[in-house]
Amino acid sequence: MKKSIMLFASLLLGSAAALAQMTCVVAHRGYWDTDGSAQNSIRALVKADSIDCYGSEFDVWMTADKKLVVNHDADINGVHIETSKARDVLAQKLKNGENVPTLEQYLDRALSLRTRLILELKPHADKKLEEEAVKAIMKLVKERGLEANMEYITFSPEAFANLIKYAPKGTPVFYLAGNLSPREIKAMGGAGIDYHYSVLKRNPWWIAECHALNLRVNAWTVNDPKDIQWCIDHEVDIITTNAPKLVQQMLIEQ
Repeated sequence: MKKSIMLFASLLLGSAAALAQMTCVVAHRGYWDTDGSAQNSIRALVKADSIDCYGSEFDVWMTADKKLVVNHDADINGVHIETSKARDVLAQKLKNGENVPTLEQYLDRALSLRTRLILELKPHADKKLEEEAVKAIMKLVKERGLEANMEYITFSPEAFANLIKYAPKGTPVFYLAGNLSPREIKAMGGAGIDYHYSVLKRNPWWIAECHALNLRVNAWTVNDPKDIQWCIDHEVDIITTNAPKLVQQMLIEQ
């Protein structure tokens, strides 16, 4: 009986370890490479959820009149988001015919979904506006009860510090620029590194260093099967990709 209990316990521990080491898949700008979808569209968010992605990444800007909108580039159809009024930005169409969504619309649609929201705050030229964006994001997320479903990423060192400062304690915040070591990220209060896979290939020891510091490692934007396999073999925790179904299938085949 005692041996059976010990065997069962060891199996449980083994299963827990396997789950802890499981690589997760994030759809880059949502699952957009499919019919009826487009990058950073609400449809792309829904499609990422439909294939059980761990998370769906999307990009956020604040307009000149303090409206948060979802779009990757600083400009859309010649309209510069940071210096334009919301009405001009929101009138623009995405490739699937949707209008540029507000963050409110994006979060409202996410309320019925399971996929985690990986919100990238874009670097703003006006750092005061950028800090206002952080505060406004936290307010909208709290109002919708989505705090536990959020992760934040940014290239901006100022936004990185402010996201850590204003997000609820324990909220994952990752840095994207690739120029800080795991120890520096840990000292700043970040949850880990979210670097281009080429940075990790040049510094593969950072993966083990992150894990020793209880930090997570995310690699972006990994689309080629050889690069995906490298990330899996080197125990990267999260793979952000434009080909989420391919990564999922490769993980199943390990």
